[in-house]
Amino acid sequence: MSEEANMPLWEVFIRPRVGLHHKHVGSLHAADSTMALQAARDVYTRREEGDSIWVVASKDIYASDPSQAAENFDPASDKVYRHPSFYDIPDEVGHM
Repeated sequence: MSEEANMPLWEVFIRPRVGLHHKHVGSLHAADSTMALQAARDVYTRREEGDSIWVVASKDIYASDPSQAAENFDPASDKVYRHPSFYDIPDEVGHM
């Protein structure tokens, strides 16, 4: 078993300089959060792409079950006000 396999897996998120939110850019193995931040900086920001780095231990991420997507992301079609496609838009408003 390799040394890397014994180290925790970390998910790396970078906020682009012009962005408003962090984006997942990849994963890496590191012994602790300090080493994970250093490795993330070295691997994912070599061209000064971002202005903020987050590292999160993969074991701490909890995700929804893809088999429950229908119930988790139900469009709530009984709430017609969420889809205001039935409103009349006056011609003077233009393209909307």
